[in-house]
Amino acid sequence: MVNTILKEDVRFFSGNSNIPLSQAIVNYLGVSLSPAIVSRFPDGEIQVRCLESVRGKDVFIIQSTQTPAENLLELLILIDAVKRASARSITAVVPFFGYARQDRKTKSREPISAKLVSNLITTAGASRVVAVDLHAAQIQGFFDIPTDNLTAVLILGKYFRELNLENPVVVAPDVGAVQRATDFAKEIPNSTQAIFVKKRLSPYEVDTSRLIGEVEGKTVILVDDAIHTGNTLINAANEVLRRGAKAVYATATHGIFAQDSLKKFEGSPIKEIVVTDTLPVLSRPELISKVKVLSVAPLIGEAIKRIIMHESISELFEKKEI
Repeated sequence: MVNTILKEDVRFFSGNSNIPLSQAIVNYLGVSLSPAIVSRFPDGEIQVRCLESVRGKDVFIIQSTQTPAENLLELLILIDAVKRASARSITAVVPFFGYARQDRKTKSREPISAKLVSNLITTAGASRVVAVDLHAAQIQGFFDIPTDNLTAVLILGKYFRELNLENPVVVAPDVGAVQRATDFAKEIPNSTQAIFVKKRLSPYEVDTSRLIGEVEGKTVILVDDAIHTGNTLINAANEVLRRGAKAVYATATHGIFAQDSLKKFEGSPIKEIVVTDTLPVLSRPELISKVKVLSVAPLIGEAIKRIIMHESISELFEKKEI
């Protein structure tokens, strides 16, 4: 029944932000991406045209919104295109929700860009949003439409569980990662927890020196939602080794790897960095052997199935079916 509905009543479109993941999701579902033109006019403006009827269909648009800003614009224009073509419903599948780091005002005259982007997606015509590990849980409440915040913790936890690491301790590199580290630790048998209290010196520099918890003689797993410049994780790795840790691993859902972070990781003491394919990490020409990429296609595919069949998405994690 699900396959019949998928093929007859549902259409899938993809922007250019992460085509390999879009293809993996539809492959998992046993369907194909609908044909569309998502290109540029000669002057550089985005050109979109869906080449298949969506009238009365449930449409899923798969597009992350990482920089450059054209990725966000592609999503908005795709939503507008299928809305004007009389789609019955429009679900924006956003594996990586960009422009989320400014999710509250911490200083005067700062924007709340996460709220702005949420408004743009809603105003464009989306009737639902599916994201993976939002930068902050509160962003889910910025939308006035149903929003599912999936988590890759089970996928990452399963990988580390199968490594059978000796005496593991799950470490949050800052206070904001505590809940994620706690959820991750539940997936690692006999693990303990620790937390760093991080002081940010600038957008590019952090001081990680205060550690709450014990790491001596243990295998450390640093857990965060995203890896940007890598400074926080590398500083934390150096500190836990200084305090007697035997080995250090790092994991995050989103591998942004900004600037020269991959080069820095290559020279760091971290044994392995495990991320997912919410961003097109595997296409990076400078990708290093330390980086392991797991796919969230089954996670997103199962969530889409449940949305179509009007079933609970939370049960997907409670039953650990991924």
